Order: sequence, then structure tokens, then C-alpha cells
Amino acid sequence: MSRKKVLVLGGNFGGLTAALAVSHELHGDVDIRVISASDRFVFNPSLIWLPFGKRRPADITFPLAPTFESHGIEFTHAEATGIDLASQKVTAATGAYGYDYLVIATGYRNNFGVVPGLGPDGNAYTITTLEDAIRAGEGWRRFLEDPGDIVVGASQGAGCFGAAYEYLFNVSYRLRKAGLKQQVKLTYVSAEPFLGHFGIGGLPHGESLLSMFLKKENITAVLNTGMDRVEERRVVLAGGRSIGFAYAMIVPPFIGQEVVRSAGQIADEKGYVKVRDTYQAEGHDNVYAVGIAAAVDVPWQTATPVGVPKTGFPTERMAHVAARNIAAQIRGEQPRSHEAFGDMPAVCVMDAGNNGVIILADKMLPPRKHGVLIPGPQAHAMKLGFEKYFLWKARHGYVQLP
Repeated sequence: MSRKKVLVLGGNFGGLTAALAVSHELHGDVDIRVISASDRFVFNPSLIWLPFGKRRPADITFPLAPTFESHGIEFTHAEATGIDLASQKVTAATGAYGYDYLVIATGYRNNFGVVPGLGPDGNAYTITTLEDAIRAGEGWRRFLEDPGDIVVGASQGAGCFGAAYEYLFNVSYRLRKAGLKQQVKLTYVSAEPFLGHFGIGGLPHGESLLSMFLKKENITAVLNTGMDRVEERRVVLAGGRSIGFAYAMIVPPFIGQEVVRSAGQIADEKGYVKVRDTYQAEGHDNVYAVGIAAAVDVPWQTATPVGVPKTGFPTERMAHVAARNIAAQIRGEQPRSHEAFGDMPAVCVMDAGNNGVIILADKMLPPRKHGVLIPGPQAHAMKLGFEKYFLWKARHGYVQLP
């Protein structure tokens, strides 16, 4: 019997974990290929530090090919351009690749079109990709030469509120270090209905804790609002109010990759794959999606649209569920591993320069039984330690470690 072929699209948190975990589950008795538009792994949680010169791109990235090749996994550096579900093939600039099982871990694109004036050629920065964070750093250095007021925010539809909060508090910390804290007005603008919603419905005492943080740092919050546009040196909110700035960082909503959206049957209008809690695509038992590429139902409605954060921790868990199920199918068994996104535990460390908050809850989405936010400098130390640990683990392919 010929060895089964597993094709993985994407090489960051979801793709790297899924490919290596399938190989581990089957002790290498499987042909695995990863196709990725990027040839480097990027540790996205550290992008909050890059604009301030606390990290260089080389500190938080590593080349993918050596990691995969050392584990017997083929790597193709190319962007996937088409998925043919009927013939079980994926096309890329480098050719066509057949599969028995497909894992879609293609991540996200910034949806800058939601707010005119966002984007690389717009009037505000973002930090959601390596290239974006580099540009934000260039802007920050110009800001230090000619300081003024700052706006940090997350637009309507955004889900990555944690990064917005982290950047907000790191900006405040950097302003103090630069001796500019007293002369700069810092404003946080968010679609969240209340402080600490985070796109997960909030946690006990989260709103009061963050209110205390903002008061201590003399930060003004403008909540439950969309953005109409970002003009040069001012953001105009949905109600017409405008806030001036010399520097702005705004997190936009994410959408899926075009190759997924164009696949039709398995994708929603945003380019996310509709999945079951086994992370199999609806109607296609041999197609999986993990991480941001997997669609997640939001269990609430808010006056201003708010997305759900699909961060590295749940992405890893999805990838392991998918890997166990693919391995079971290859062994001739039924896929039995399952874990709904909302039922995963919430584990997050929010950095604040030299301080931070550890966020823990029994479930990612409500209803929950337990949830806690633990503030203190230990959170900053924990984030630094986790960065080093995860990059070591991922670079060496030790995805079976916690």
C-alpha cells in the first residue's frame, strides 16, 4: 500500500504544528509536504516590541526549511493559488500537488478596506504582520523627533484586541522612558462594548482592572465605537467625532486568504473554512482547517461588530486535534479527537512594558465557570520566558511539548 500524502498550507503556528504532529503521530510513516507563502516562521506575539527596537526581525523568526527537512517533511516556498477539492490537488507557482489529506492553516490578511485611510499607504500604522511592525517602528522613530498626541485602537470587526492593549501600554511605558509622558495625550479607541472584553466576552473584574491600569497611565478610552476614516493626523469616529494624533496604531479586522475563499464549497464569505469540532471541513472529511483559517461562530452580538481572537494557543490545540484525526484516518480508524474552540481554556499573557496581566479561564468563550486576571511584573517576565521557549520548541520541531 502506498504511503498517504498529507498536504499542509501555511507554515506558522497552525501549519508547523499540524505537519510535525502528524509526522509524530505516525512515526514518520507518511508523506507530508508544507506549502507556505513565507519561508520563515514569525513569532507574532513579539511584534508588539519590534517598533520600539526591543526586538529585531531575526530575533523572532527562523527559516522553515531546515526545521521541516530535519523531520522528513518536504517544504515548498510558494503561495498556494488554487484548491481543487474534486481532484484533491492544490496549485501553486511551483506546480500542482496532490493530497489524500489537506490541512489549511493559511492564517489571515488585514482587511484594511473596512476603514478608509488604513493600510501601508494610509495614515495609521498597524503591527499585525512583520512588515507592518517594521513600518510602525520607522514611524515611531520619526515620532520621537517630533512628538505629539497618540491614538492606539482596534477598529470595528477586529478580534486581536490583546495586541492593541499590549501596544497601548508599551507605548505608555516607552513615553515615560523617553521623558514624554506628561506632554503626550494617549487615547485608546476600541469597538469593544467595555474595557477588557477582548473579543471573548470579558472576564470577572477585567473591566475594573483595566480601568485602573488606564487611570494610572493617564490614558483616555473611547469604547463601543467604529471608525469612519483615518485622515492625516486624525481619526474620525462613526459618530463624527475626531481625535487628532501625531502617531496612530490601529488593529484592523482579519479576513482569510483568497485561495480559501475561492475554493467555494468549504469557505464562508470571509475566506474562513467552516469546520466541525474535529476541525474537518463541513462536507469534506479529508480536509481540515486550523487557526485563523477556521471559522468560529461568535456567541453574541454587539452594537459595534467585534471579532474573536484566534491566537497561537488555540491554534496549536486545533492543529493537534486535526493531526490526531488525520493519523486515525490513515490507520483506518474513525476520527475521534474533538474540541470546540469555545470550550478550549483561555490562556494569555498581556505585556505592559515592565508589567502585565496573566489571563486564565476555563473556556475561551462564555458561559464559563472560572476566569481570572492576575496583574504584576511577573507577567512581563513570563512573556519573555515563553517567547524564548516557544521559538526553541518550534525551531527544533518539538511540537509534542506543552
